[in-house]
Amino acid sequence: MFQPRIPVNPLPTGIVAPLVQPTITADIAPHHGTDAAVCNHHHAPAPAPVPAQSPAPRLAPVGLAVVVAGGVGAVLVVGTVLVSMLLAVAISAASVAVCAVVLRSLLNGQRRQH
Repeated sequence: MFQPRIPVNPLPTGIVAPLVQPTITADIAPHHGTDAAVCNHHHAPAPAPVPAQSPAPRLAPVGLAVVVAGGVGAVLVVGTVLVSMLLAVAISAASVAVCAVVLRSLLNGQRRQH
């Protein structure tokens, strides 16, 4: 009852079946029985294809205002977090310094009494 039961998976067979079965179609290009005749005049080289340039994203004035407001908000939030962390470190350091001064005065008071 409490023994683990491991599921038995079949071993892979190594046969890979394609998801899409190829269909037999007739060739679209015609077959020429002879090679193309070589001509003796000079042809201009084919022009190089011009790569399609994707248009640069443009922001409407409202979109630009939203992006700027988001950036300013992010800077303010990060600044607030960093300042609060710095303040926490400063308060901790001051409290450790006060504790050190109090402990030193207590230890000096005990040495004077003996």
